[in-house]
Amino acid sequence: MAGSESGRRLRVTLKKSVNGRLRSHRACVRGLGLRRMHHSRVVEDTPCTRGMIDKVAYLLEVEEIRTCD
Repeated sequence: MAGSESGRRLRVTLKKSVNGRLRSHRACVRGLGLRRMHHSRVVEDTPCTRGMIDKVAYLLEVEEIRTCD
């Protein structure tokens, strides 16, 4: 839970279609909460989400969001 304690978040945007991709890659995209192209979600920066992002990085655009606490 170290990622959630530091308050780091990532904005993940689906830039390419999941049509014709591997089933496991489509599952990772859905697991990140993305439904359609150009859809964005803000997710916690944890090892789990980093692994899913790394797996389908060729489909995504990722931006780090810095929070001012």
